[in-house]
Parts: sequence; structure tokens; C-alpha cells
Amino acid sequence: MTAVRVASLSFAYRRRPVLQELDFELEGGSLTAILGRNGSGKSTLLRCLAGLLPVAPGTVAVAGQDLARLSCRQRARLIGYLPQFHQPAFDFAVEEVVLTGRAAWVGLSPGDEDRRRARAALAHLGISHLAPRPYTELSGGERQLVLLARILAQDPPVILLDEPLSHLDLCHQVQLLGLLQELSRQGRTVAAVLHDPTLALRHFHRQLYLRDGRLLLPSGPPEAGFLSHIYETPVEVLTGAAGPVVVPKAGSAGERS
Repeated sequence: MTAVRVASLSFAYRRRPVLQELDFELEGGSLTAILGRNGSGKSTLLRCLAGLLPVAPGTVAVAGQDLARLSCRQRARLIGYLPQFHQPAFDFAVEEVVLTGRAAWVGLSPGDEDRRRARAALAHLGISHLAPRPYTELSGGERQLVLLARILAQDPPVILLDEPLSHLDLCHQVQLLGLLQELSRQGRTVAAVLHDPTLALRHFHRQLYLRDGRLLLPSGPPEAGFLSHIYETPVEVLTGAAGPVVVPKAGSAGERS
């Protein structure tokens, strides 16, 4: 079943085209990595999918509903979004930050069930000990985990993550990749912007590649030539027991494909 349908999506900043005529679908329960060079439009695409930027012409539909016709509250019940950068305005306690994920579901104030879900989300990520600490005092990696806990408390069917592995150490990267697999098995649809094509090929069901705001898809498993074109630098694809490994071609520094 299609969870997200994108048709003729284009976007421009001050008439500067960033995304051009994108068409694709995300199936329910799928894990999709969005890849490409810096400035290729990855983060902009994710914000369009989250309903944070207008798409005209074009449409983004989630669960069959056009995002442009939904209120912020309705969108929040469908989509959880992790931004690339998050600057806190106030020094709220971590538990209160996670509790804001329940905003689309509560009335005037959060109840016992909302607080239970917030605490369960913190426990799921192994960060219950951070609950009373001010969010502003956390490291970048800890903040990333707190924002992921907020999405878990929000409980949306579609989850959009912009560079979720940034700031995380190896242990927490492995933990997060396992969490994404778990969410997929639950039937949730996850799309994440990644910089590492090796992780994308090993841990995600599908990869979407952007170059200069256009969607490019390989005809089969991505080969070195295709990836070299995407990243505009020569790479090799090595085959290992655990899956493919994408590495820069030896002596390719400074070259462009």
C-alpha cells in the first residue's frame, strides 16, 4: 500500500530552482534513504514531504490525503519530522521536550497517558536518565536522541529524518539503525537523508538519488559509474560479506566525474 505519493513536485527559493518535477511513491513499511551531494536538494525535499514548504506545481499525499489541504494538527498526526538542525529557545527539561510530541493528540494539557508515552519513548532509546536535565545542556548526539524520542511519543505512521546519524557515536548509530528496522516491521514508513551510501545500501530497502534537484534512479543495483555521477567524484563499490561498501577510488582526490 502506498503511504506517500509525490507527483510533479517542484520547489524554488526566490525563483532559484531546487527541486524539479519529482515523481515517486513510498510504500507502507518501507525504509528509504535519500542520497546526493551537498546542495542537491535532499533537505528541501524532506521539508516538502513534511508539509513545511509549499509545492506548486505538484502534490504530496500522505495516506491518500493532500498535505496542502491539512491543518498543522492533522499533519502532525500523520508525519514525524526530525530536522537537520534544532536550536532550542528555552531550557525545558528533556521529558517536557519529548512530551511536545503529543501536541497533536492532547486537549488543553497533556494527561497521564501522554506522559506515559513520553517516558516509554525515552526508555526505548535508553535515555531515561536524561529526563530531568535541561535540553539546552545536552550534547548534539543526546539532543538527536531526544528528538527521536519525541517522534516515538508522537506515534506517526510516516517518519522523515534529516541526517539522523549525525552527531551519534557508533554505538548509537547501530541502535538507531535497529530502531528504524523495528519501525519498518511495525508498518511505519521511514525516509531519511543520509550521507553514507554504504549504510544506505546495507540497511535501507530503497535509495532515492538526487543530483541538481532531479531524481535519478539506477536500472539495477547502483554501480560505481552511477554513484560516481551522483557524487561527482570517482568511487568504487566493493563487495563484502556484510554487503556493498562504497569508497572513493584510490588517487581520485580533486577529480570530478
